Amino acid sequence: MKDLEYLLRFVDEHKDDNPDRLLLSTKRYPEVDMPLAVDQILARRKVKDKLPSWWANKEVLFPSRISAEQCSGEWAAAYKQTLVSAGVRMCDLTGGLGVDSYFFSRKVRSLTYLERFAFYCEAARHNFRVLGADNIEVVNGDSLSALEGKGPFDLFYIDPARRGDGNKRVFALQDCEPDLTVLLPGLFAYAPRVIAKISPMADIHQTLALLPWAIEVHVLSVRNECKELLFIMDNDEQSMRAEAPRIVCVNLGSDQTVFTFTPVEEEQSPSLVSGEVGTYLYEPNASILKAGAFKAVATRFGLSKLHVSSHLYTSEEAVSGFPGRSFIVEEVIPFTNKQCKALSGQIPQANITVRNFPLSVEELRKRTRIADGGDAYVFATTLAGGDKVLIKTRKR
Repeated sequence: MKDLEYLLRFVDEHKDDNPDRLLLSTKRYPEVDMPLAVDQILARRKVKDKLPSWWANKEVLFPSRISAEQCSGEWAAAYKQTLVSAGVRMCDLTGGLGVDSYFFSRKVRSLTYLERFAFYCEAARHNFRVLGADNIEVVNGDSLSALEGKGPFDLFYIDPARRGDGNKRVFALQDCEPDLTVLLPGLFAYAPRVIAKISPMADIHQTLALLPWAIEVHVLSVRNECKELLFIMDNDEQSMRAEAPRIVCVNLGSDQTVFTFTPVEEEQSPSLVSGEVGTYLYEPNASILKAGAFKAVATRFGLSKLHVSSHLYTSEEAVSGFPGRSFIVEEVIPFTNKQCKALSGQIPQANITVRNFPLSVEELRKRTRIADGGDAYVFATTLAGGDKVLIKTRKR
């Protein structure tokens, strides 16, 4: 413990130092495990905004730099805590850094943290102690056999590893480790419910086809960046696909929104396409776009799409509570080569978004010479009739 205390004090004293120079100065500090110290410094820099409560605790130990890169952010972990009930006995099958375990433990009766790497387990025991999480049991193992005598459990949480050979990222469910499609039937022999964290790059509908136990999918974004897909599964044969699973689109941040729909609702919603741009323009948040609630969100809020593939919406009357950004339309500019040359004089600076448009943002900036930033928002898109336009707006 004395060596660890010295290491963490060294990390705090040198937190602003150049990591490469520290590695070259190893001989000056023979009592310090310099590679581990540098890992702590770099890990702390990565979690300062992502995991502020852990960053603020100078006693927290990071088992590796990559553990800080791959762990859940604090907002996402706190949201997942709302998906479990107080009083349940829970097991995190892929413990890792332990962020999810810690936040779950603040709600549940007891939690078992399972992790195959011994050093991660040592770090987790230390961190849970300094963070005051006294209802977590740490178990070093990589299979259900390691949990013998630890149950019964009401709920499993699992975050399959999404890196394959050569540390390459993988997204398909069957390519992750472990393969949930193979593991799940065995898990249900030990607990009636499983929550699985899936890559945000995975196809939701393909994944649902592989996981017939799913009753809910939570598409979780933080500050309009899709971070996680959470599949909640029950081992209840009577409810399996008796009703279409709910898809919950969540955007965490200053403008937190939640939009819930079902695949059946999306399929049955009419396709409302407008031939003109109205007074207001709406851009759905990342969770809505990822979940594919393109028609359902329009129907729910009484909006029309500009084009079946543009995923931008319009209305003459303002609507409130839309799960995304809302703008007031100032001008609709036909996109032509001649018009491009004069645009920088008309719009010297703007935030540009492209939707269903032949040019990227970078290409459009080069063509129009519009600088980035400012209060203007320009959407480059295609209207229902095929016309390419630039829609100049300002935020509501």
